[in-house]
Amino acid sequence: MNFQEIGQAIAQKRKEVKLSQSELASKIGSSRSRISDLEAGNANEIGIRKVLAMCEILGLELTIIEKAKRPTLAQLIKENNNA
Repeated sequence: MNFQEIGQAIAQKRKEVKLSQSELASKIGSSRSRISDLEAGNANEIGIRKVLAMCEILGLELTIIEKAKRPTLAQLIKENNNA
C-alpha cells in the first residue's frame, strides 16, 4: 500500500462515518488542508503519529507486511516449464 492508497482509504472511511475534513483535522491537531492533501495523495509529510491517530479515530488499522519478492527469470522459466 502506498501513501496515495492510504489517503484514499482514510477519505473513504471519513466519509462513511460522516466526519468532515475539518472535524478530523481538529481531532488530531492538524489543518483541514493537510487532511485534504493526504486524501488527494499530495501530502509531502504528515507524520506517522497523525496517520495513526486518524486511523484510530476512523476505526482503521495500519498494518506492515513484508514486500512481496519478484521472481527471478530462472524461476519464471522453471514455473513455465512445469506448467
